[in-house]
Amino acid sequence: LESDQLVQTVKMLERMASQNAGDELYQDFKYWEDTSDKYKKNEGTLLPLWNFTLEKIKKHVTAISWNPRYSDLFAVSYGSYDFMKQSTGIVALFTLKNADYPESMAVTDAGAMCLDFHPSHPRLLSAGFYDGNVMVFDAKNRVKEGRGNEMKALYKSSIETGKHCDPVWQVCWQNDESCLEPNFFSISSEGKILNWVMSKNELKMEPFLQLKLVGNIQDEIQMSLNGLAGGCCFAFNNHCNQLFLVGTEEGKIHKCSKAYTGQYLQTYEGSNCMAIYALKWSPFHPRAFLSCSADWTVKLWDHTQSLPIMSFDMGTQVGDICWSTYASTVFAVATAQGKVHVFDLAQNKHRAICDQKVTKKSKLTHLSFNSKDPILLVGDDRGVVESFKLSPNLRKDYFESEILSTAEERNAAQVELMEKIIQGIEITKIGS
Repeated sequence: LESDQLVQTVKMLERMASQNAGDELYQDFKYWEDTSDKYKKNEGTLLPLWNFTLEKIKKHVTAISWNPRYSDLFAVSYGSYDFMKQSTGIVALFTLKNADYPESMAVTDAGAMCLDFHPSHPRLLSAGFYDGNVMVFDAKNRVKEGRGNEMKALYKSSIETGKHCDPVWQVCWQNDESCLEPNFFSISSEGKILNWVMSKNELKMEPFLQLKLVGNIQDEIQMSLNGLAGGCCFAFNNHCNQLFLVGTEEGKIHKCSKAYTGQYLQTYEGSNCMAIYALKWSPFHPRAFLSCSADWTVKLWDHTQSLPIMSFDMGTQVGDICWSTYASTVFAVATAQGKVHVFDLAQNKHRAICDQKVTKKSKLTHLSFNSKDPILLVGDDRGVVESFKLSPNLRKDYFESEILSTAEERNAAQVELMEKIIQGIEITKIGS
């Protein structure tokens, strides 16, 4: 009764039953298109599809990560951003092929605050927790004893092997071919970035970077008393493996290099005194990145400039930002008012082309674009992950008429499109 073949057969039957029961949604996912987009210039909509939930679980959705190989598979971490309401956490795997039940899950001792799939080894899933620990799960294997869908933990940090002293807010795998063993970074409120290396028998911790406070000369005494800056988030450049950004609780954005961690390469002047919630490099353009912070703004940056190129005031708390995977000029913003805002800078540089309220009472916490299909996942503070299909105006192909035979040519065209927008904004600033 516990054979792998039987488990796979039952899982296949469960998926078939789920897809038959929700046939209308699967038909919409494959074939429905909003024809009204033809008559609405520079406006689009989001079509609600499936909701992914865990029964009787009302925890915050703290992270969403798509699997790099299987485009229907994604992981969700559950915890709490309220430090007064801390309890256990959950790491769960879902698939678009079955919206009724998770593929597998793991209950953890502390709230799960972040996770990330390895880009080259899609079965490896790292996660960070509120108690400062990190874990690595095997998304393919299950625990032999206990529940049949419990995900297997390969490694877990401890006080003996080393851990963070404060909550871990983000983890990120390194896809560096020069490293013989898989490794990932983690950032915590204690002001440290640690490197975790998967050896044969244990998860080795290596100190990587201490986040030093920066400020005016008059503040040096105060900074020496306060110690380190609180780490909130980081982002590694997709085109230059050595380059990465760090956001702090003090509202600073620092540009750093893995080759030299003794000091920051640059501290951006346009950042503020309120916490930086997220930093995201453009998947296409090598210099562009986004930031969102506690001052309710989303900012577009060129990392070679000290001031932001553009700033968008969202008028409410921003939960997360995410670049699209299909166009260099499209990104989405999730807010505490339950709205998703989709921007396309090629269509409108000043306002979103989609402002849609997707939930009535919940605050949106995270969102993520699918790399293959026009799907956007949105998580909230009640443990619900909703999926939406983007209408045609939200995913315009600006190079449909051009003959671009290879992926390299299409990426180069996307970079050129974003570069024109950046240069146009800079010229407008100079003229004004």
